[in-house]
Amino acid sequence: VELLEPTRGRVFDPCCGSGGMFVQSEKFLMAHGGKSRDISVFGQESNATTWRLARLNLAIRHIEAQLEWGDSFRKDAFKSLLADFILANPPFNVSDWGGEHLRDDPRWTYGVPPVGNANFAWLQHIAHHLAPARGLAGVVLANGSMSSQQSGEGAIRKAMVEADLVDCMVALPGQLFYATQIPVCLWILAKNKAAKPFRDRRKEVLFIDARKLGKLVDRVHRELTDEDIARIAGTYHAWRGQKVPSGPYADVAGFCKSATLEEIAAHDFVLTPGRYVGAEEVEDDGEPFDAKMKRLVSQLESQLAEGARLDAQIRQNLRRLGYGG
Repeated sequence: VELLEPTRGRVFDPCCGSGGMFVQSEKFLMAHGGKSRDISVFGQESNATTWRLARLNLAIRHIEAQLEWGDSFRKDAFKSLLADFILANPPFNVSDWGGEHLRDDPRWTYGVPPVGNANFAWLQHIAHHLAPARGLAGVVLANGSMSSQQSGEGAIRKAMVEADLVDCMVALPGQLFYATQIPVCLWILAKNKAAKPFRDRRKEVLFIDARKLGKLVDRVHRELTDEDIARIAGTYHAWRGQKVPSGPYADVAGFCKSATLEEIAAHDFVLTPGRYVGAEEVEDDGEPFDAKMKRLVSQLESQLAEGARLDAQIRQNLRRLGYGG
């Protein structure tokens, strides 16, 4: 939501769950002085119980929405909808999505997705519903979607890049979800990269490696702080030409890189940010190399000697207890 800034127009989620994306969009809108009538909300959910929860969730917050129940692939409830913003967190790597019945579907503009994995079916379903003038989408997917070459997925990803649909890729840390520990990524899609009010970004893709961000709130769960989210969103906004507190966009080694389609082609259209952002720069402490090596070798010798002393002490204690030779 912070990346896309849905302040006006049609907001759509084809796998809306309990409506969390809509609630966050409404909060963002209110925080930026907007009004609920500035956006129109559309959602679809295949699980009947979750669909009822979504209706309840939005009703108690007085968010008006058109929510439909049914499978987005086999029963697209919004066939004619062209949304200004699509925000979606589809189920990862779904194998039983009914793809065997949809081989000739007109939504597969960039290639027929494999029957055994719905990731690229979701991406193309979402791209199909984007408004051609200025449609933007943010999709949460498993990391494998950035690099998989199985069952034609690499060819679909290549076609999407060559069509200049991919605007930004963000690699996120693991442990962000309660239901799964796997790390995820964000696909930011733009139907028209030359659309105002942003700069012309055609034939460019921004890569952000945010895997080191966030903090552990318990042993198995990590959260992105407000500062982390602001850094990610601010980087994307600066790159597309907006004025942000951090100033104009610049590549940052280890964190972000603006790459051309030619550079992406050289990486065989793999979209993993780590391939592009490089290694984080380490500050030089100014100590001469020879002096640093002598100091480090001296520390190592001291530590090895201390290790040998402790080993001898352990053996002596074991002998006293009758366990040593």
